[in-house]
Amino acid sequence: MASDKDKAIARQGRIAALVVAGAMLIWLIAHWAGPQLGLAGRYALLIDFAAMAAFVWAFVVALQIWRARRDEE
Repeated sequence: MASDKDKAIARQGRIAALVVAGAMLIWLIAHWAGPQLGLAGRYALLIDFAAMAAFVWAFVVALQIWRARRDEE
């Protein structure tokens, strides 16, 4: 049976995965829709930075999950 700590770690992993998938999906849609809507290039750069921030956050969470799993052993 999974402990509460295991459930919390699994929840963190699911959230990180959703953030990566959501950031990628929003990034793709924004880069497709930007030229269609005539948005300036600076908005594309802003979207790129937001996606990079989401990826960095997910990477940090993944490292925390890895360390938590390693400490359990």
